[in-house]
Amino acid sequence: MSSIDNNVAGRLALITGASGGIGRSCARELYLQHVHLALSYNSNKDGVISLIKNLLEEYSRRYPGRTPPLISYHRADLSNVEETLKLAEEARGQHSKGVDILVANAGFGKRITDIEDIPLEVFEHTLNVNLRSPFLLAKSVVGNMKKQQWGRIIFVSSIAAYGVGLNGCHYAASKGGLTSMMKNLSSRLAEFNITVNDVSPAMIGDTGLIPSGDHVPGLVDSIPLGRLGVPQEVANVVSMFCSTGYMTGQSVLLAGGLNHK
Repeated sequence: MSSIDNNVAGRLALITGASGGIGRSCARELYLQHVHLALSYNSNKDGVISLIKNLLEEYSRRYPGRTPPLISYHRADLSNVEETLKLAEEARGQHSKGVDILVANAGFGKRITDIEDIPLEVFEHTLNVNLRSPFLLAKSVVGNMKKQQWGRIIFVSSIAAYGVGLNGCHYAASKGGLTSMMKNLSSRLAEFNITVNDVSPAMIGDTGLIPSGDHVPGLVDSIPLGRLGVPQEVANVVSMFCSTGYMTGQSVLLAGGLNHK
């Protein structure tokens, strides 16, 4: 039987989409648990630089005198195969160790609900960013995880994976494929003590992906809990996945009581 090791301190987490609301919250949650970070972004370099500054300041306040974990940042267009594959290699070069935790958070979603209005190039770009890039990222980090017999792979999916939500079939297909890939990988990687899970949020504010509930009549009213979720609540689930090695193959719906059926 594998030894039980749920300690994340000193591990290296690669987080994509780190400049966005969910990515930022995941970075903060793990960093304050003494996790080294490799943060990827596409265009918002200033956002990542600001995040790093804030993380270092908060860490120093919470743990005065303690050496903060290392943070690196990396630009990559996740619709590009070569740029996606280089992330794990760059992270290893900056940190002198392989990736222990993958949080594949970056995503693309252009809201077009009618299939007749969805251009082929939008369909393909959506699948490339939301499905192909997590595949490539997992493929590039799993070797190190197998070698050390410890790893956490976490995909940020969506309630759209279940066929519902505000977006069209192109987005649903990308997220449905992501959840299916998670379940398949979890069964094949469990023997290496690598867990694979996803969090499937809906109606999360402060991400830029949905309009403010204050300006859309009925949007908040449709949520049983009566409010939008916040990125920190997604990060809470991600943190749970990291520190709970007995959980694998699970898709956690974080949707304020919305039903996916």
